[in-house]
Amino acid sequence: MTAAGVEPRVAAVRVLDAVLRRGRSLKAEFARTLPTLSDPRDRALVEAICFAVTRDRARYDAALSAWMQKPLGKRDDELRMLLYAGFAQLDALALPPHAVLSATVDAARALGRAHQAGLVNALLRRAQREGLPVLPADAHWPVWLRERIRADWPEDAEAIFKAGMEPAPLWLRVNRQRGTREAYLQRLAEAGIACETVEGVSEAIRLDASIAVTALPGFSEGDVSVQDIAAQTVADALQLEARAPAFGKRVLDACVAPGGKAAHLLERDATLSVTGLDIDAKRLDRVRDAFARLGVGANAILRATDATEPGAWWDGEPFDAVLLDAPCSATGIVRRQPDVLLHRRASDIEALCGLQARLLDAGWRVLRPGGALIYTTCSILKAENAAQIDAFLARTPDAVPESLGERFGRASGAGRQRLTGEGGGDGFFYARLRKHS
Repeated sequence: MTAAGVEPRVAAVRVLDAVLRRGRSLKAEFARTLPTLSDPRDRALVEAICFAVTRDRARYDAALSAWMQKPLGKRDDELRMLLYAGFAQLDALALPPHAVLSATVDAARALGRAHQAGLVNALLRRAQREGLPVLPADAHWPVWLRERIRADWPEDAEAIFKAGMEPAPLWLRVNRQRGTREAYLQRLAEAGIACETVEGVSEAIRLDASIAVTALPGFSEGDVSVQDIAAQTVADALQLEARAPAFGKRVLDACVAPGGKAAHLLERDATLSVTGLDIDAKRLDRVRDAFARLGVGANAILRATDATEPGAWWDGEPFDAVLLDAPCSATGIVRRQPDVLLHRRASDIEALCGLQARLLDAGWRVLRPGGALIYTTCSILKAENAAQIDAFLARTPDAVPESLGERFGRASGAGRQRLTGEGGGDGFFYARLRKHS
């Protein structure tokens, strides 16, 4: 029989090896691995270990470099991941040291590395005694990205680097179709779940302590969703009071998956006619699942197609509003997806900017005169945001920017920019453009 605590640690090693060594997505590896663990506490531990390691690998590498006379070779990659996992448990997770050492040494044996169990024990004991090295926050960011952020946000760069390394709060979005935020707050209180609300986004609730979604009252019934406050604010950008789409109006979500923003619109107004596009048919299955759980979107049209090619999918009837949550560098959500810092490359930005420009032009083509296009990204890079919109306005004479308020972030070109951690939210950009009639 496997000793207590070994299974999740071995699972964490497998996930880390896939992400750090083989370039796999952390989210994809969680989707593959977590369902194999029957105990929700084990699933939570694997997630916590992997997030901590992915954020703080530079510190753990520094410890190994300082403490080992001979560097680990390629054949010891699995051992390296196990040591990372052990460091994370002692450091970021602050678990009881005796439990960490016992279970991690047993995991070394379970991985077929009994001959290295003594080494694991010695290094973890040293980490317990001395602590892990402290590095500047920007040490965790690739050099090219550090330089871009400092160029774009010279006065805010250090705050961005620091915020990106901190765990994000858990933001909930209450489903208006199922009840009010006040009623859901009462349910959380009855369940002993501490939370708070913020002004400005009427469905948002903040939980500072991480919790499994299955432990949220009514989650499986669709009463609530997990969505960062910055993403929730997108619905407000589309539905400004004086310009809200009227009942029955057609809305295009040009990059709909995984469906949270479209679902939010439908929770607010079930009479909207929403068309959602995504180039990946499998991602649309997730959208359908989300709509079904929330009880929205029964009449929504979802199509697997390339949004940049309207000739392949558009019926010729213009849309009253277009939501373009564009593919981007995801540099504003590294708190939630720390592997972005591992996988993103400087060369990606030019390609993403080209795709964003094509999506903007296509979305504008299918928008009716007088209609509004909302452009958003979860990026903090000006090339994808303010500069992208400036270029679009320069080539599109019938496009007029409309002002968004301070709650959408600081002014940045014709739009608004939230930086990572501001207001407890992710980094996000918003621009609202009116098609001159």
